[in-house]
Amino acid sequence: MKCNSLEEVRSNIDRIDSEIIKLIAERGTYVAQASAFKKNEDGVRDTSRVEKVIEKVRQKAQECGADPDMVEALYREMISRFVNMEMDQFHKENA
Repeated sequence: MKCNSLEEVRSNIDRIDSEIIKLIAERGTYVAQASAFKKNEDGVRDTSRVEKVIEKVRQKAQECGADPDMVEALYREMISRFVNMEMDQFHKENA
């Protein structure tokens, strides 16, 4: 979409940010649920799963015209924080 002003650009960015945040929150609800299915801390960390997700998001980024390196960096940070959240949940459930 071609914008005609900086205000229009910013409005669209704000709209997209709102959607991204909603989706991150939704993703977080599933991450929290996942800990109930994990048997141990290694299952929570699951580095092979992380690498599969990274591979998928890099491919999707390329298909969508996004920078795969930037998308990977964003996902690695998000996954790291979600793993920490899931680990806390896992410890609560298994205390």
